[in-house]
Amino acid sequence: MENIIVIKSKAFAIRIVKLSKYLNDSKKEYVLSKQILKSGTSIGANVKEAIRGQSKADFYSKMNIALKEASETEYWLEILNETDYMDNVLFKSIYSDCEELIKILMSITKTQKCDS
Repeated sequence: MENIIVIKSKAFAIRIVKLSKYLNDSKKEYVLSKQILKSGTSIGANVKEAIRGQSKADFYSKMNIALKEASETEYWLEILNETDYMDNVLFKSIYSDCEELIKILMSITKTQKCDS
């Protein structure tokens, strides 16, 4: 059974891929969509790497990178919203998911840092 951060980060990555496709197809926006695609899908990739980490330090490092990518994604979502590429309903939904990931990752990295 997979843990919650693996499940949620993968689901978020899928939403980000769909958002990027929407931005490309409907809004003809290619620069910001590429940025958010990179950072938003990197969260889950780093979480998955962390799970298979070689050591506690490796686990902590990858989870910390995932947290940084989540923070970057949060920034790009704010930019897309404030430049009217996203409506408020879509923004609030995906932004809420991003904030949830950040909280979980902060908890994981804080716990791991204390244990190291």
